[in-house]
Amino acid sequence: MASERGKMHLKPIRIGTRGSKLALWQAQWVAQQLSLRGIDAETIVISTTGDASNVPLGTIGGQGVFTKEIQRELLAGSIDLAVHSLKDLPTQPTPRIVLAAVPGRETTQDCLISRYGLKFQQLPRGAKIGTNSARRSAQLLAWRDDVQIADIRGNIDSRLRKLEEGQFDAIVLAAAGLTRLKLLSYVTEHLPQDRMMPAVGQGALGLECRSDDEPTRSAVSGLDDPCSHACVLAERELLRSLQAGCLAPVAALATVFNEELELAGRVLSLNGRQILEGRVRGRMAVAASLGHKLAADLLDQGAARLIATQRTNQC
Repeated sequence: MASERGKMHLKPIRIGTRGSKLALWQAQWVAQQLSLRGIDAETIVISTTGDASNVPLGTIGGQGVFTKEIQRELLAGSIDLAVHSLKDLPTQPTPRIVLAAVPGRETTQDCLISRYGLKFQQLPRGAKIGTNSARRSAQLLAWRDDVQIADIRGNIDSRLRKLEEGQFDAIVLAAAGLTRLKLLSYVTEHLPQDRMMPAVGQGALGLECRSDDEPTRSAVSGLDDPCSHACVLAERELLRSLQAGCLAPVAALATVFNEELELAGRVLSLNGRQILEGRVRGRMAVAASLGHKLAADLLDQGAARLIATQRTNQC
């Protein structure tokens, strides 16, 4: 089957990616996996709005600033396949583009890196913690309201450098990226997920191609992990149904065991003082409907009010 897929693509699959170390690692990993299946691929670096700016994400458009330009090149035919960190990919579908594969998911945890090796609860009052995520910020403040949250932008290397320079006492990053780049030695603490629920799609890759490009769809189908795909489908439908906007403090985590999917979700106020939570369970085959069901539950609890407040203040 792998050789048949390879024959369908007489030319190498052109993979579009951002130029950061992590994005390049992800694209090259996909290329390697395709190569193992007898399919040639090459990577093409594309600059995005998110990469070119250092201002807060909400100021330049929030979700989609790392993906729109790559999708544009995909639709223009300049590339055949887009590789995204799935948490960066907007939940609203883009015409003529399909999420063709979600490979096996990496860890979904967030981790703390501090200058002096102190865990979160050991940090002094007023400690300055760097993150550009409202979800992380709200959950950190819900845990400890005496810390100071400050915006931080840049790739993993630049954030680590800012920490070492003393601009922050600690920073919070996704463990998945540190794992892929073999930087786990920097980690002070993996944050418990009952305190720090991950972002929708965190730790997962999203492989997009044109919906009418059957050779590429066939070529990457072997990289799809059904359990990971179902989990992110449920999480993304939750976020889409909430209509949460670009910077909402919304967290979600889906897990699968014996074909049964459990989806947990959380919506917070920006200051972390209000927390709405819910959980649903059902067959993996109806993942999207589970996301919609949990969204309805959270909306009944008042999620729309919290989301409207953050949109007014941030977007």
